[in-house]
Amino acid sequence: MNKAIPFVFIFLWSTGFIAIKYGLQYSSTTDFLLLRTLANVVIFALLVAFVRSSNFRDLNIVHAMVAGLFVHGGYQLGIFLAIDEGMPAGLTGIIVGFQPLLTAFIAVSVLQEQLNKVQWFALLVGLFGLILVVSGGLKTDTVTPSGIVLAIIALLGITIGTVYQKRYCKNQALLPSVFWQYVPCVFLFALMANSRPLTDIIWHPEFIFSLAWLVIALSVVAILLLFYMVDRGDAAKVTSYFYLVPPLTALEAWYLFDESLSVKTIVGMVLCALSVVLMVKCASGDINEHNEESRDYNDVGNAEEANNVSASQASDSKSSGFTENDCPSMNVKSSAQVV
Repeated sequence: MNKAIPFVFIFLWSTGFIAIKYGLQYSSTTDFLLLRTLANVVIFALLVAFVRSSNFRDLNIVHAMVAGLFVHGGYQLGIFLAIDEGMPAGLTGIIVGFQPLLTAFIAVSVLQEQLNKVQWFALLVGLFGLILVVSGGLKTDTVTPSGIVLAIIALLGITIGTVYQKRYCKNQALLPSVFWQYVPCVFLFALMANSRPLTDIIWHPEFIFSLAWLVIALSVVAILLLFYMVDRGDAAKVTSYFYLVPPLTALEAWYLFDESLSVKTIVGMVLCALSVVLMVKCASGDINEHNEESRDYNDVGNAEEANNVSASQASDSKSSGFTENDCPSMNVKSSAQVV
């Protein structure tokens, strides 16, 4: 089951872009974000009450809220507002696509994670593949400085939030942690919605389905899977899975909207997949190597301990006037302990 978690997460996360495309036809960006976050808070409040999570102290709440402001607030607001400013989705995707590489740099310096040369190469290959996937038909005539700044805010939000989650929210109970992450975002999105002109929300079935999918599939299931992986794995390895999101989204758009797939896009997909395979294989190799070293160390320690026990027993037997030859059972016992 654990091996399937990354792929379930990738699929769910990739569908978010499709759902947003449907939902924003019937609502403004900030209203859409506010409704989604309010629904998230209600659902997680019910889940927390149902499982009766306890021992979530004040400091845990503070760390969870800070992580949430980065991961949910900074990332989502940056992405949505950048596109509102006229930034092409492809260029926004390229900027945010630096996340695995940037996360790796921060994880090495802050979390003391170790990456070998193959893993650094894999991250660069994934970035190049990502650029190939999202740059097809890229237009830059609507790019503005403010749009670029907003895209960078989204990049920094998801990157810093992931590292912060790994550093300060490790081993927290997931449900109350995510609940408190969404709480400050309600106020952030409400403030942003209040600062913009009022628009009517059209409660079309497509909008309702889009909102429900984003809340349940992404904000509940995908987010829980992401934080589960971050809590139990290296941040750099986990974020490398994001390289597979744009290729999968491109395939979904091809299937749903009849969008074309160029040779360049397909090559980019292959490179993204290769990047993730290299990252995962190297990480698995490091874990196996670490386990073997630990096993060897434990074997040596057990042998030394057994030898010490044997020496102690021999000393005791001499002091009591007995030898191993006088009591064969002692010899058998000592041999069994060494084994």
